[in-house]
Amino acid sequence: MALPLAGRVALITGASRGIGAATAIELARLGAHVVITARTEGGLAETDDAIRALGHPGATLLPLDLAEGASLDSLGPSLHERFGRLDILVANAAALGRLTPVGHILPDDWADVVAVNLASAWRLIRSCEPLLRASDAGRAVFVTSRRAREPRGYWGAYGATKAAMEHLVLTWADEIGDGRLRVNLFDPGIVATRLRASAMPGEDASTLRKPAEVAPHLAALCLPDERRHGALVRYTNGHKE
Repeated sequence: MALPLAGRVALITGASRGIGAATAIELARLGAHVVITARTEGGLAETDDAIRALGHPGATLLPLDLAEGASLDSLGPSLHERFGRLDILVANAAALGRLTPVGHILPDDWADVVAVNLASAWRLIRSCEPLLRASDAGRAVFVTSRRAREPRGYWGAYGATKAAMEHLVLTWADEIGDGRLRVNLFDPGIVATRLRASAMPGEDASTLRKPAEVAPHLAALCLPDERRHGALVRYTNGHKE
């Protein structure tokens, strides 16, 4: 029986740990060749080891800082040269910044959060859109957060950049129209990730859903038979958010 993503190439950002790593493993399980990016090569190697341990072909590791715009701009052409295609984009990486009053946000912190949460989405779209459009079932999923729609004190930089990212992605989806390429937002809810632990250091992570629980629901948006487009898909599974 053929796997649903056999022969397809998927790019996942922030894939050294957490939701990104779990999604890369899930997409590989479904048959895709995964290209995984993050700043730390060691973390990417761990994701690759996990994929191989399940009996799947290894990933392509691409250490990359999303704040480096020139590297993102060359990503699409590099993928075309290496694979000749890109079928799936999962934009998962995010920067929390410092939880601080809006008036206390430092310029360097602001610039970093904007670069990772917002500008990288724009650059990924610019760089990868031609390949995604050329696929017979291109899929792009951008991971977001309820903070984009529910402002909360001290989360200004993170929430503002996620809100702007959502607007940008949904605008792109509207421009594309209802065709072969499907673009959606995915809100996983509260998940036991490093970003969550940084924001809530006293929280008991054992009470939170795990990345491996969320990943299949994100991966479902990448399947060729997925029909949703321009949607915000939230995963709660009975958890109180």
